[in-house]
Amino acid sequence: MDEDVREATLELLLPDWIEAAAEEARCVAMGMLRERGRGAVLVGVARMDAALESLLCSALAPPLGSETLFHTDRPLGSFGAKIALAARLGLIDAGVEQSLHSLRRVRNAFAHSTAEVRLADPPYSDRLRESVAMARRNPLWVPMQLILRNHVAVRGEANKENDPGVSDFVLLITILVAFLETGARTVRPLRSSLTMTFEQGITPSMAADQ
Repeated sequence: MDEDVREATLELLLPDWIEAAAEEARCVAMGMLRERGRGAVLVGVARMDAALESLLCSALAPPLGSETLFHTDRPLGSFGAKIALAARLGLIDAGVEQSLHSLRRVRNAFAHSTAEVRLADPPYSDRLRESVAMARRNPLWVPMQLILRNHVAVRGEANKENDPGVSDFVLLITILVAFLETGARTVRPLRSSLTMTFEQGITPSMAADQ
């Protein structure tokens, strides 16, 4: 399937409001298809970590100087801390929060394992089963699944690792990253309803009234 046909597939199956996310999803998926096995897991979750950080940076008030809030030696430097903050700010719902934590745990297991590991193996497939089921209800799942299948068929890229769990993993990561990065481009910085100052104590925030 050539690029024009892929474009037509997306336009036919996706509503206008997620066109930006669909384009982002295609870029993410094509990039992940270049990775195999353990590399696909590590690269995919790293991309998701970066996308979540981008969303948080866009949602928070800008720093007075350089951004250091998410440095690795800071409390929000870990992927788990970013997930928790995004959930507490209402940027992601409970289902997305659960899925991000599940992917974080799978990433950690793959990173520290010295044995051969596959996403289709029960410890990992069980952990991701509910997340994949939720992702299948997303309007991006079917068109992206078609694109990935056609890409593999055209290039003859059968799964060299013989890991049937990779396809669902790539689609799950693709959908999450696409919407996190689209959200980062569209969210407005969150504003508090009040501000504390030394001179006036607690005062209503002017930004909250705008």
